[in-house]
Amino acid sequence: MTEPLIKIEDLSLGFTAKNGRQAPILRGLSLELAPGETLGIVGESGSGKSTVALAMMGYLKSGLTVFRGRAIFDGNDMFALPEKQRTRLRGSSIALIPQNAGQALTPTLKIGRQIDEALQLHTALSAGERSIKVLELLNRVRLPSPEDIAERYPHELSGGQQQRAAVAMALAGNAKALLLDEPTTGLDVTTQAHILEFLRSLAKELGVAMIYVSHDLGVIARVADRVAVMYAGMLVEEGPTRDVLREPNHPYTRGLLASIPRLGEPGILPSMPGVPPAVGSDLTACAFADRCPQVRSLCKDGIPALERRGNCRVRCPYAGEHAPEHLSTRRVPQVQHARALELQDVAVSYRRPGLLDRWLKKPEPAPTVDRAGFVLKKGETLGLVGESGSGKSTILRAIAGLAGTRKGGITLGDGESLNAPVAGRDRETLRRVQMIFQNADASLNPRQSIGEILMAPLKLYFGLKGAEAQARAEELLEAVRLPARYMSRFPRQLSGGEKQRVGVARAFAANPEVTLCDEVTSALDVSVQAAALALLTRLQRENGCSYIFVSHDLAVVRAVSDRVAVLYQGRICEIGPAEQVYAPPYHPYTQTLMGAVLEPDPDAAPVLLANDMSEMAPPATGCPFQRRCTKRIGPVCDTRTPLPQVLDAGHVIHCHIPAQHLQEAGERLEAELA
Repeated sequence: MTEPLIKIEDLSLGFTAKNGRQAPILRGLSLELAPGETLGIVGESGSGKSTVALAMMGYLKSGLTVFRGRAIFDGNDMFALPEKQRTRLRGSSIALIPQNAGQALTPTLKIGRQIDEALQLHTALSAGERSIKVLELLNRVRLPSPEDIAERYPHELSGGQQQRAAVAMALAGNAKALLLDEPTTGLDVTTQAHILEFLRSLAKELGVAMIYVSHDLGVIARVADRVAVMYAGMLVEEGPTRDVLREPNHPYTRGLLASIPRLGEPGILPSMPGVPPAVGSDLTACAFADRCPQVRSLCKDGIPALERRGNCRVRCPYAGEHAPEHLSTRRVPQVQHARALELQDVAVSYRRPGLLDRWLKKPEPAPTVDRAGFVLKKGETLGLVGESGSGKSTILRAIAGLAGTRKGGITLGDGESLNAPVAGRDRETLRRVQMIFQNADASLNPRQSIGEILMAPLKLYFGLKGAEAQARAEELLEAVRLPARYMSRFPRQLSGGEKQRVGVARAFAANPEVTLCDEVTSALDVSVQAAALALLTRLQRENGCSYIFVSHDLAVVRAVSDRVAVLYQGRICEIGPAEQVYAPPYHPYTQTLMGAVLEPDPDAAPVLLANDMSEMAPPATGCPFQRRCTKRIGPVCDTRTPLPQVLDAGHVIHCHIPAQHLQEAGERLEAELA
């Protein structure tokens, strides 16, 4: 039997409270990882996923202490090693790839220089040997034109390319193990699918052990050999990926799986009731008992032991007993015939020609968004999908007045123009269009209490003050299922899901007619995501507002949308009712997105239908998808803009390929995915 490369033995760590009590974050954790094996660690926010991954490096966040146990890497007790030896192992033998590679890379240094610095730190190679090694590493992570990439700065790479550059840096020291902390969370479905295929091949080719931390069970199903499910700092289920995800034993694992939207199951899925225990709290019973649909008196008598069940270890005396399944709830459309918003032939450009360009009579660069047009009805949700850089958020920014339009018109239902920038809009116009941002941390003022954050729009738009504003703010908190005591708290005291709820409450404080939702669930774990989607649906039903919902998660978009628009390079490729866009015939780009969606099933491999490349700008003529399309029919794709093919009930596809052929290709894809 192969000796484990990483071994966690009965590890408990946490912080010491003011009264001297030990407050654990990890509780008696034991795990092993062999060379070349990939372990997926899953669980909700606060479950201890990232803490255990960092502990494998012998790293503790400020204020944390090891209460008992060991973290052994390659025969070394990481917490017993002198700091110099521990630092030497990090980067050379065990490397971390963070969630946001863009932040991990130094923005003022070229990619080649950054990899060269890692080689200087962890190898004895000469300057000439390092230059060769830099290109070898960039080639190994399958980046195109390594010589060109080495001379670029991080901002000149796409998100997927930045992530691959981070992997190349991690491999500079011939690492035996890679720790990946949510490395694909911010990536679109196609980029994510290609990155995951690359990581799978890397583990096999080089024998690198990987610890993959994620709340996305579809990702874990694709990359992991084994899965560890964590809850309240404890391991509640662990075993081979196929066993854990196909036949989950613990009620918590089943709850996570039940919260995941699926392409083939439209509707809002149930979220688990309640919240996990507070980090560091004392536990005298099963940590999941208050949320478990199968709870019995025995569950309150003590913390269950981790016991062997077949190929798995499970912390539940009733493991394998299934509670009744909760089916998804279909949205009941509240769509009216009246218009809430209209875009007519809108173009947006971030790059404008300078004086020298105009003097040389250079042609203007192609717009970032071009010929964007659609009508949003009252009470309707329109989903915008596409890869990073497809123009989804740019359209939202133009509607919100945060990005200027180059041509075209944006109007509210009564004809009021929204072409003016946000600074030029009157107070009533600002009230009617609100935006919920992707990053609640960046959009909430850290120096204001939650009450102050919610009362600000009430004062601005309705003149409410004092007790009246206080009462209305408390009503808004209640509407998003947060208690009134949160009025005195600050954003730093809330979880990610709670902060996102505050962002929703602030938007609805204005009683908007149109709400722009920009990736509002992308950073949330699956159970919180399900609760957030149900909340948005309920508020829409109660208030009658319209949504434009941007996401790279096609299953989430299907769950909440009445209609869907598919964008590539700022051009609408396909638009129509959700049930028609998600069924053949597909635009070739829509088909590419569908094929890359990951299901929480280890046997459901993605179907990668387009070239793995990023484009800095759309082509000057022809179909915007021409360079990556695997179904090109000839020069017409390069020279002529596709005319719209109008199908049933407002379903429109912009493609030169006849709809009948698209239908046949779509049916073949569905057969492959099935």
